[in-house]
Amino acid sequence: MKLYSVYILECENDKLYTGITTDVERRFREHLSGRGAKFTRMHRPIQIVYCQEFEDRSSALKAEAEIKKLNKAAKLKLIEEHAVDGP
Repeated sequence: MKLYSVYILECENDKLYTGITTDVERRFREHLSGRGAKFTRMHRPIQIVYCQEFEDRSSALKAEAEIKKLNKAAKLKLIEEHAVDGP
């Protein structure tokens, strides 16, 4: 079974980027190489600061949408509560 992950990247200029993928490390490398989202081409990613796995794409998309609705303070609190080690 393929798992989907919602992740948050810490980027330059004190920005945060949220996305979903089936392979967080591969997607992070894509963002670093400039083949990721337009946002991460403008605000270079520094590290993965949050990652949560889901059993299906629908659940991951719903979680991503909820995280994107949060203000920055709430996102930082979420990151603090569920810190991950970056690459």
